[in-house]
Amino acid sequence: MLACSAGPVARSRLAIRVSNMTTLRRAAVAGSWYPATASALEAAVDAHLAGVEQHDVDGDLVALVAPHAGLMYSGPVAAHAYSLLKTRPYDVAILIGPSHFVGFDGIVVCASGAFETPLGAAEIDADVAASLLRLTSAIKVDPRPHAREHSLEMQLPFLRRVLPRTKIVPLLMGYQTAATADALASGIAEAVRGKSALLVASTDLSHYQDAKTAQRLDSVVIDCVARLAPEDLQSALARQPDHACGGGPTVAVMKAAKALGATTSRVLNYADSGDVSGDKSSVVGYMAAAFCRPTA
Repeated sequence: MLACSAGPVARSRLAIRVSNMTTLRRAAVAGSWYPATASALEAAVDAHLAGVEQHDVDGDLVALVAPHAGLMYSGPVAAHAYSLLKTRPYDVAILIGPSHFVGFDGIVVCASGAFETPLGAAEIDADVAASLLRLTSAIKVDPRPHAREHSLEMQLPFLRRVLPRTKIVPLLMGYQTAATADALASGIAEAVRGKSALLVASTDLSHYQDAKTAQRLDSVVIDCVARLAPEDLQSALARQPDHACGGGPTVAVMKAAKALGATTSRVLNYADSGDVSGDKSSVVGYMAAAFCRPTA
């Protein structure tokens, strides 16, 4: 299962070499999906965060689910997830999202360098990336599918604002099979065990249904996430893949979170694009959620 459509890789946007010889993945959707200047982006992110009443979650926060549409549409929902990070520092954020434009088996990672953002470059944790590559053959180094992909990039405005010193590991899942989700989950859990790590599953829910139909489809995902039931979610996606575009990454993150001790899940917010556009005839669903383990 590959989310959405496939298309050619924009190789010219793949990467550049900066003065210190670090590979920098260029921002692909700055100026269209979110503001391209630091001041405007800070103001937009801060406004979304300010609109969230602080959630109380018990225990150590292990993982989040957050949407990846344009900031004006999914930002109000994503803010519910990222508001939890204001007082929780992490050394590394493992970002897992779907590949919308390129189909492939397994998972691809940019294993070193940084991702460009208007709020400064998000440095890749090369050590954790190397550990993942050693731990599972399902992960390969290939920056090409990352070139125009927005599913991870749309997490960076919030991450750079609330965790500006946290490194990232950017992982894109191709065909979202159960075997790939299992391999990714086990590799992540082993690679970050004992580290101060945050896992982030990037997903939107159903696409371009009327709001009533979207709520019916989305409720299946929401129920599985609320029950911390990744196997049930994988089964639901196998029956009807259009429940979510990042269902596979969500399954992998839920399984990895459980392996790292998470026992509780909380769905923080749900909305659809019609809440912003006013058009409820064709919407995209968005969810924010958090997974926690008991405090040691």
